[in-house]
Amino acid sequence: MLTINLKDAKAGFSHLVDEAVKGEFVTITRHGKPVAALVSVEAAEIARKAMKKKRPGLVAYLRTFPGDTFDRNPTPSRTVEL
Repeated sequence: MLTINLKDAKAGFSHLVDEAVKGEFVTITRHGKPVAALVSVEAAEIARKAMKKKRPGLVAYLRTFPGDTFDRNPTPSRTVEL
């Protein structure tokens, strides 16, 4: 992974794009902190698809366990002094 500050990235942007096309991940920093990444279109598409995947909610996940029903606790809720 290549890391470069913003000022140098502006000056050599064409070279950085060439590196990204080759598969290199380029991290751009501002004041020493990473603020952006330059990657190939293929890597960006993979990341975009991974972010779009819907993960099941808690209830859907629990329903995958053996046993079809969950019984609710019939006892009333306790009161809490605030």
